[in-house]
Amino acid sequence: CVVYVLPGFVLLRAEKCGACGPGFASPLDAMKGPREELVYVPCIYRNTESSKPDFLATVDVKPDSPRYCQVIHRLPMPNVGDELHHSGWNACSSCFGDSTKARNRLILPSLISSRIYVVDVGSDPRAPRLHKVINSEDVFWKCDLGHPHTSHCLGSGEIMISALGDPAGRGKGGFILLDGETFEIKGNWERGEKTPPMGYDFWYQPRHNVLISTEWGVPRCLGYGFDPNDLKKGRYGRRLNVWDWSTHSYVQAIDVGEDAAPLEIRFLHNPDAAEGFVGCTISSAIHRFYKTQRGDWAAEKVIQVPSKKVEGWLLPEMPAFITDILISLDDRFLYFSNWLHGDIRQYDISNTRQPRLLGQVFVGGSISRGGPVTVCEDQELQKQPEPLTIKGKKVPGGPQMIQLSLDGKRLYVTTSLYSAWDKQFYPELIREGSVMLQLDVDTERGGLAVNRSFLVDFGQEPEGPCLAHEIRYPGGDCTSDIWL
Repeated sequence: CVVYVLPGFVLLRAEKCGACGPGFASPLDAMKGPREELVYVPCIYRNTESSKPDFLATVDVKPDSPRYCQVIHRLPMPNVGDELHHSGWNACSSCFGDSTKARNRLILPSLISSRIYVVDVGSDPRAPRLHKVINSEDVFWKCDLGHPHTSHCLGSGEIMISALGDPAGRGKGGFILLDGETFEIKGNWERGEKTPPMGYDFWYQPRHNVLISTEWGVPRCLGYGFDPNDLKKGRYGRRLNVWDWSTHSYVQAIDVGEDAAPLEIRFLHNPDAAEGFVGCTISSAIHRFYKTQRGDWAAEKVIQVPSKKVEGWLLPEMPAFITDILISLDDRFLYFSNWLHGDIRQYDISNTRQPRLLGQVFVGGSISRGGPVTVCEDQELQKQPEPLTIKGKKVPGGPQMIQLSLDGKRLYVTTSLYSAWDKQFYPELIREGSVMLQLDVDTERGGLAVNRSFLVDFGQEPEGPCLAHEIRYPGGDCTSDIWL
């Protein structure tokens, strides 16, 4: 590749690149990439009626395929009770300039067992195979961490995985570093004695010498479901944690509110941009974070989804429960899911300080008409939304993980959050399994619509209903690729 070194960063010129590595030279180049034909989805059996191991599902999403909307391959893990969660790649667009790298391994951390699986998706993308198992004991002893969550590839060729806590299930923010070739644990990424009290998701941006991580909650409390008594006891996160990228040191905490539980964090895709968004689950708010003129970081709330006063639910007020967010590759739109209220939203973020709602669609949720919950006071809706039925199946659960096609025109949705919370809030997910849906996106004027010809029903699995979680494309996507 032809590489131009500019002050403070490296710029990759795709048009002069004769033998580039994985991914795309820029976010806008990625938008011109091929349409997705396969997706990989971790499927969980923990807390269901089946004692089978979790598996990685390969789903055919090519419209003219005879197996469209079907699971065409299942790769079971060798252990039971893992709780596969968020996956990542061994190499992605951060390695674009390295022709020796290939996006051919999927990294699967296990939230409960703390194992990490490395899956070969390169030999046969339609039939992945297990490449390596990293045992939990190695994670515990080499890093003093447990409950791995988010995996990102680095430009160095290494792989970095965030953790929720320590081996005993206490809260602790930290990162596991893997060798990108052998997948051996190299140790901790972080340096120094100072660490955050909790961990969850993260995003890095070398041009601004920063990594920012988030906090969900104390793992040993989360494992048994949501207990309102844990609120006001410091068991849920409230900070964005800022790290110096070059020294790997923890330098700043940004408070976004008590029991906010900031989860998914996304920088804008433009690597020059020094801002992004984070979704706060319990407080149901979106905060914009940004670099200040002083050179440190700050956050401001830019969207607040109001709670609804209800009867027939756990509490007298139901928060929206923002559980996943993403930004389109052209940085035009912000999307997020409200797992409890049941809606997915699209915002215009051309003015990042004042996002503007363009699209909204309800796909399940706890406030659907005819269900056990009665909405007594609602600041947004005039009436409770109708339940969503596709191909004769009433959608169980609420919208949770979302993934956008490279061109921004299709939004995929799954309905399982975390098995212990699924069991508590949506017991029908345990009985019926979750689903994967597809929304059509209007990228010209804005707007969302359910594609009623698309349904993947994970309640029909051979080993019994399961809980489908995060969605990945073999060619990369807008939540796993970071540009340097």
